[in-house]
Amino acid sequence: MFFFLFSDYDMQRLDEFRIFYNHTIHPELVRLERRRRRLLRLLLFSALLIIAILVIELYVHILSLTLFLMIPIGFYVMYLLYEVRKFKSTFKPNIVNLILDFIDDGVNYGTLRYSPTDFIPKRTFMASRIFGSSAPQYSGEDYISGKLGELDFELCELNVREFSKVRDRLNYVFRGIFLHSTFSSPLRGSILILPREFQQYLTRTIKEFVRKGGDLVEDDIYDELFDDYFLTYATEDANLSGLLSEDMQRAIAEYRMVSGKQLYISFIGQEIYVGITEPKDILEPYIFQSNISFDLVKDFFEDIAMLLSIVADFDKNH
Repeated sequence: MFFFLFSDYDMQRLDEFRIFYNHTIHPELVRLERRRRRLLRLLLFSALLIIAILVIELYVHILSLTLFLMIPIGFYVMYLLYEVRKFKSTFKPNIVNLILDFIDDGVNYGTLRYSPTDFIPKRTFMASRIFGSSAPQYSGEDYISGKLGELDFELCELNVREFSKVRDRLNYVFRGIFLHSTFSSPLRGSILILPREFQQYLTRTIKEFVRKGGDLVEDDIYDELFDDYFLTYATEDANLSGLLSEDMQRAIAEYRMVSGKQLYISFIGQEIYVGITEPKDILEPYIFQSNISFDLVKDFFEDIAMLLSIVADFDKNH
């Protein structure tokens, strides 16, 4: 796992997760795989049956019979769609809850709570001052909340889009996992960390932050790889080195390098906001192929671990 490379403890934690996967998550995936195969057999049988009925209808060519058969066929198709949705809606919570059971057994973690349909409110997303958008299209899922040391946190998957000014379409503002945590006491200044690669798309964010007293920071960035990947802005009274340690700078940069995912971070008053981009729906199950995959589970675990590691680093140093 990318982030865990900088700590012997975290390497041990990853090994423990592999063992946990083999003994706990894998059996659940096997059980869900049997259910997926039953569903797939039902879908294939149903497809053949509907095709046979339609062929008979074309051969007989009786309009009243065709109209009569369309009613039960329509209800049956709705039943099949319901079974597919039910499988998808139970797969993810089952696996996520097992992953969270493993995470909250770690040092300093309180009980983690999960809701598949809730998400961080739009006002919290806007308060991060990261994306410079009114976020007209805002949706989310997979809300997780808990306590790490002395810090409360919440995170979820978000899908945020806005209308393009030059084309008749919606553009992505942010799609991925977004975390919000609250410190126990106010901090001095504000800090904004943005992907250097996306600078041209973040001009509104940067101009607004600079207008409120922020400026590009270079002296407190000790890790060259971090500086290669990220633009860091801060107000004059902010303590960047105290908020984001050199070890954490290196860990974030290594995660970005190996995963290819973009990270956004801001410290505003008592709040910390972190976003990790994710181009696909995490832990969404397949219907027509197997879901028994360590990589499928590991991707979700790595993203959550990276976010919580930033919170843990602050909790440790403050």
